[in-house]
Amino acid sequence: MNARLNNPMMLLPDLNKPFLHLNKALGTAGVSGSTMELVHLRISQINGCGVCVYGGVDAAKKNGETDERLHSVAIWRESPLFTDAEKAALALAEAGTRIADRPESVSDEIWDNAAKHYDEKQLAALVAFIGLINFVNRVNAITRQEAGVTWA
Repeated sequence: MNARLNNPMMLLPDLNKPFLHLNKALGTAGVSGSTMELVHLRISQINGCGVCVYGGVDAAKKNGETDERLHSVAIWRESPLFTDAEKAALALAEAGTRIADRPESVSDEIWDNAAKHYDEKQLAALVAFIGLINFVNRVNAITRQEAGVTWA
């Protein structure tokens, strides 16, 4: 597969700069970097964004994630390797990514469970991050960005 277009985020520096600032701001909300990496990876798996899965695994490893946990992200519900808080974040990420797959995009059950583990600022960061990663995944999918690129 060949990319249809060079990475739009790099072609449009005025788009990339706010993205980098948003990402940095979201990192100050108190959600662990590891949890954010897991959320990024799961959303990217769902959306089939090869460049984000590849780069996300690399970034997660550089931030201390283990191969065992990274291999288990796709089956997080059945895995004992994730904390209840991580599972709540992954459930929120999946529901927020698959909003057209159910009558109620994010159920009260999923939201309430996330709210048990994260305060309002952290929830705001997770919600914004879920939207941000879905945006990037869609840009990459439309332009067929190729896996094999890392950014961390």
